[in-house]
Amino acid sequence: MWTSKDVYFISGSTGLLAEDMGQALLCQFQEIGFNQEKIPFVKTKADAEKAMKYILEKSGGRRPLVFCSLLDRRIRKVFDTPEIEYFNIFGDILEELEACLEAKALRVTGYSRSTDNMSLMKRVEAIHYSIDHDDGTRTREYDDAEVILIGVSRSGKTPVSIYIATHMGIKAANFPITSDHLDTYELPADIVRNRKKVVALTTSPQHLHKMRQTRYRGSNYAKLSTCTNELNQAQEIFLKYNIPTIGTEGRSIEEISVQVTQTVGISKNKWR
Repeated sequence: MWTSKDVYFISGSTGLLAEDMGQALLCQFQEIGFNQEKIPFVKTKADAEKAMKYILEKSGGRRPLVFCSLLDRRIRKVFDTPEIEYFNIFGDILEELEACLEAKALRVTGYSRSTDNMSLMKRVEAIHYSIDHDDGTRTREYDDAEVILIGVSRSGKTPVSIYIATHMGIKAANFPITSDHLDTYELPADIVRNRKKVVALTTSPQHLHKMRQTRYRGSNYAKLSTCTNELNQAQEIFLKYNIPTIGTEGRSIEEISVQVTQTVGISKNKWR
């Protein structure tokens, strides 16, 4: 079994579709590490050949995975080679639809995204908001948030909030529960006021210990006892304010993000 694989998402547009589809499949293989890279705006055969050369040189013959959402058969054919593990996102589906509907598809790359400028603007705005409100910054602006994630340090708040913004177009802020809050069992007024938007992320002491050891090995911050105490104190705070909690250990960011939005009452139709 492979322990790691290089993965490339190839697209004639932004690459979001290829990335979304590819990651939805890859998250089923939690025991394998994936080194992922997106190569968007592959418009010509020359672009494809350049991308292919880059992939082969970087991956060094390790048969990387390539998820491709290109619609032009001539350009797409460049990637259909034994040197890589090639996955055509559309497969034969488009051809089958053409036959079923007795009509020809447009085959215009990124058409649905380019015609939905409002969705694109909403997504960009959400990304900027989440970056500006990462790790407890500018809490006075939490009234504008659609989701507020809280939890102790290294419980997964930042990657989830960025995913929610990037892939769902939802304004997500995140706030770290530090010793100031743990010792007093109190949350800032800006969070309490927006409690209906708040979701707490938690994990096991062992997993938190492992995450903290990665960057701060041997520190008091990374000790298992510290992790255990902080998680217990944080849980008391969540109970006090009746804040729903979601466990992150062993779960993909995508799965956690969907549960977060469901918890605060944001339907899939609203963010799609």
